[in-house]
Amino acid sequence: MRASHADRERAVDVLKAGFAEGRLQQPEYEQRIGRAYKAQTHAELQMLVADLPQGPVPQAHFIPQRPVQATFMPMPMQMPMPVHTNSSATGSLVCGIMTPVTWGLTAIPAVILGHKARAEIRRSGERGDGQAITGLVLGWLAIGGWALFLLVFILSAAVNL
Repeated sequence: MRASHADRERAVDVLKAGFAEGRLQQPEYEQRIGRAYKAQTHAELQMLVADLPQGPVPQAHFIPQRPVQATFMPMPMQMPMPVHTNSSATGSLVCGIMTPVTWGLTAIPAVILGHKARAEIRRSGERGDGQAITGLVLGWLAIGGWALFLLVFILSAAVNL
């Protein structure tokens, strides 16, 4: 963008303030003043006052003359990776649901897979915690049911002796 006379005067004012504050030495100040009055564009003016506290116009209007290092560039927007459901949690749920059909044979795999899934979910952030808990509950209920059945069977056998 081409610089106006008012833009040049603002740049000169910034240079004068920089000289008065001791930020510029006399020869550099005179050289920059001469270049400011000869400047054709805002970018040329910006280069003259960039190292001083105030510039002729807000910084957002200027494109950097030198490429900015990648370290100082903002991070590119990335789409979040889709979060998958933990397969062990799904297996635990299926084994837990199958316990009545299999007479409790899948209860132990449901409990093992449920505990494994919960540990993996905490570590990786996957989904499926509800499935793992459901599989655990159903598995432990089946194990408890079998334990109660065996306890009643043993006690009734002991009473009948």
